[in-house]
Amino acid sequence: MIRALFDAGADLFRLNFSHGAHAEHANRFQVIRGIEAEVGRPIGILLDLQGPKLRLGRFKAGPVMLARGAPYRLDLDPGPGDSDRAPLPHAEIFAALERGSELLIDDGRVRLRVEDFGADFAETRVVVGGEVRDHKGVNVPGVMLPLSALTVKDRRDLEYGLSLGADWVAQSFVQRPEDVAELRDLVDGRASIMVKLEKPSALDHLEPIVELTDAVMVARGDLGVELPPERVPTAQKRIVQACRQAGKPVVVATHMLDSMIHAPVPTRAEASDVASAVYEGVDSVMLSAETAAGEYPLESVRMMDRIISQVESDPHYRTIIDANHPTPDSTRADAICSALRQVASIRPTAAIVTYTSSGFTAQRAARERPEAPILSLTPEMRTARRLALVWGVHAVLIDPPTADTDVPHVISEACRIAVREGFAHHDEALAIAAGIPFGTAGTTNLLHLARIVDESAVTGDAL
Repeated sequence: MIRALFDAGADLFRLNFSHGAHAEHANRFQVIRGIEAEVGRPIGILLDLQGPKLRLGRFKAGPVMLARGAPYRLDLDPGPGDSDRAPLPHAEIFAALERGSELLIDDGRVRLRVEDFGADFAETRVVVGGEVRDHKGVNVPGVMLPLSALTVKDRRDLEYGLSLGADWVAQSFVQRPEDVAELRDLVDGRASIMVKLEKPSALDHLEPIVELTDAVMVARGDLGVELPPERVPTAQKRIVQACRQAGKPVVVATHMLDSMIHAPVPTRAEASDVASAVYEGVDSVMLSAETAAGEYPLESVRMMDRIISQVESDPHYRTIIDANHPTPDSTRADAICSALRQVASIRPTAAIVTYTSSGFTAQRAARERPEAPILSLTPEMRTARRLALVWGVHAVLIDPPTADTDVPHVISEACRIAVREGFAHHDEALAIAAGIPFGTAGTTNLLHLARIVDESAVTGDAL
């Protein structure tokens, strides 16, 4: 099934460490790497950390029904709960409360308002009634909780996932830039970091968080628990625009094709939701329960792929993308990549080719959202795998450059690979970006326009 999902259009697979044992994740990891070897294409793997989970304790006699307007107590007493009180074993919550604060239970299905509180208790009033039961989740909207985004379990999972070779690490429960810095110190360059924006408090520090991370996930499910539903779309657009401006990949996730968990086709609203994200210029859209536990995983990926293709073939897509084009930074890389975009819009260009070691040039080229696809050539397999997430990028592993590598060789190789990968044919043009000396990160300084005469002979000029 994983092979079928890849063939249907999946570029990156998420291993959700909120569920499953290490051995299960290791098995799936090896399956994905085996498929990668079979197909000869880099496949990204995302290690998704669970983060802190704030939950009620146990109840004495099963679920209880809370009526609107009734008083209800939450406290640190570990004794089983009943219709009058429940254990909430998280002192951090009580330390952050104020009168009038709201507590959301079970993704907001039950809502409590705080009337009095202390270091170990909260007296509340039921605002929205409903059933509560063992270990249901608790959210505290609008409150910065004094706890780390990384639990002891997260640290164990992180080290295990990095030992396997995960390409990306997704961080849950981010509230402030310091949370990202803490994870970056632990990862120490062994993977790229993706922040999951699921706490409204993180939106108050959006730009600093985007600056510190390598990519962002708009985790709309959790974000929509603490944020009113009508504010989630505008929050999504704000996050996407911040990432577009910074040139950081952005993923939209949760409930994208939710009805396909049990149905072979999505609702029209879901199809429109996916399309809207693509029109916004996001790098990736993500399926969750649809492929993790749904009855139609393959159909879900195929549907997602078809929606993306349909949007990108719409003439209005280019108009919308160009209207939201970010301003290039005053750097050599952005000067070159901005010129690549202009070249692709002025003259017919089969593909843009970037030579990159770290992936930076490919990402800056993708930030421009050019009309031509981006063929990224890299000697680093881990870079090729990480680029699987990035808009418009088709990464190919190449041999490392040597002291004898010169411009004619680089241009010839770009043309040969573009033909081999099906991006270009005889007499078509390529726009090629690279750095001289070759193999040195951060030296993007060459723009070459080439025309394919055959698989190796080219004509053109370096700019």
